[in-house]
Amino acid sequence: MDFALSDEQRAFQAAARDFARAELAPHAARWDADAHFPLDVIRKAGELGFCGLYTPVEYGGLGAGRLDAAIVFEELAWGCTSTAAYLTIHNMVSWMIASFARPEVAARWAPRMTSGELLGSYCLTEPNAGSDAASLTTRAERTADGYRLSGSKMFISGAGSTDVLVVMARTGGAGARGVSAFLVPADSPGIGYGKLEHKMGWNSQPTRAVTFDAVDIPLEYRLGDEGEGFRFAMKGLDGGRVNIATCSVGTAQAALDRAREYVQARRQFGQPLATFQALQFKLADMQTELVAARQMVRLAAWKLDSAAADAGVYCAMAKRYATDACFQVADEALQLHGGYGYLREFPLERHVRDLRVHRILEGSNEVMRVIVSRALLNDPTGEIR
Repeated sequence: MDFALSDEQRAFQAAARDFARAELAPHAARWDADAHFPLDVIRKAGELGFCGLYTPVEYGGLGAGRLDAAIVFEELAWGCTSTAAYLTIHNMVSWMIASFARPEVAARWAPRMTSGELLGSYCLTEPNAGSDAASLTTRAERTADGYRLSGSKMFISGAGSTDVLVVMARTGGAGARGVSAFLVPADSPGIGYGKLEHKMGWNSQPTRAVTFDAVDIPLEYRLGDEGEGFRFAMKGLDGGRVNIATCSVGTAQAALDRAREYVQARRQFGQPLATFQALQFKLADMQTELVAARQMVRLAAWKLDSAAADAGVYCAMAKRYATDACFQVADEALQLHGGYGYLREFPLERHVRDLRVHRILEGSNEVMRVIVSRALLNDPTGEIR
């Protein structure tokens, strides 16, 4: 097993690292404080291919693998967790349209999304359908020309500032098999956007509820066949779990980098903090947890690229472990800064705030444990290892 990055992956990594340091990190604190959605910078990311990393080349994407994308997202999250996380969502929307829309529809929308000209939002969660996504009630009724969409979604990243929505709605009976997926232009008549949510973190991207009041959708804007929406959603979420996990890794790396610099510069009792063995041990544990998280995320990404049958389980394990471990790394980095870590002049409190939601979204970590335990208990061969 070769853990080394290829030359192409190192090139992706270097480009993302340079972009993060030049375009994201210097502005992240201001974007957080002002709740500013940096559309201009996101479109610059599109010029580098970061808005269509794993979207097929024929639609303007880079056609990269999920491991390649994870390497890029990790570097972007080092610069700004919240903006990088939005880019992962946009990439998922671009990929879903390119992968599941009719070819003529994909050709109309996907290239403008991979370039960053148009931005996307993913609409799955509802007020009463979070972890139990198969119970969603937003409904798309068949009409002579297509569908009429009614219902509501919540916690939608980018809502009100994006151009394209991928919406999961019920077209059939109860359960997962009654769910279909749709491309919906964000300015369609009948769509309403709720108030800007004031969040603990992720402040450089807007979050709003979205309502659909008899929104007419052309038949051609359905993704795939009726009843395939939940399967598409789960395929998207497997990748989304790797994406959000790798954003946790990138942010934890930024926190650890800052902590390492601080303990070497800060003096107490006549010597640098870095000379105290208790703090050395703490840093060693932080580094070990971070490397373990990174390798687990990259293994899950490799499983996705290999279309492994157990990829979903590995995505769940990686998401659970990395988001928990990396939150702890950032919290320990804040602790090492003492009172300074609690000040907004330092990025540690922002890292902690931004990372906290990663343990909830893309399926809460409790749900990840359910996925893993079910696979383990139903695996008579014991090959999940």
